[in-house]
Amino acid sequence: AALYLFLITVSDVQGLSYYSDHSICKRLTMDNCILSESRIELIQLSLIAYEKPLYQVLDLAPQEIVFPRNSPEDAMQPFGQILQQIMEGKS
Repeated sequence: AALYLFLITVSDVQGLSYYSDHSICKRLTMDNCILSESRIELIQLSLIAYEKPLYQVLDLAPQEIVFPRNSPEDAMQPFGQILQQIMEGKS
């Protein structure tokens, strides 16, 4: 999630970022192995494209949002849980 949020923040209007792996690792305080694993995961989720040294944040496909019809307590979810569901491809 940190890599994705970083790329969203630093990318230009076309979603492009030219930050080097070394620079990203330094700014996110992660090692190269974690960066590589994170990049592979984001690519598999179709959130980014990567061709060294260029990253591109991809458009998210529009999805139908379905709100729960249960009690308000059931409708509220912590942001971390929502982000995890997105990363796992759940709606």
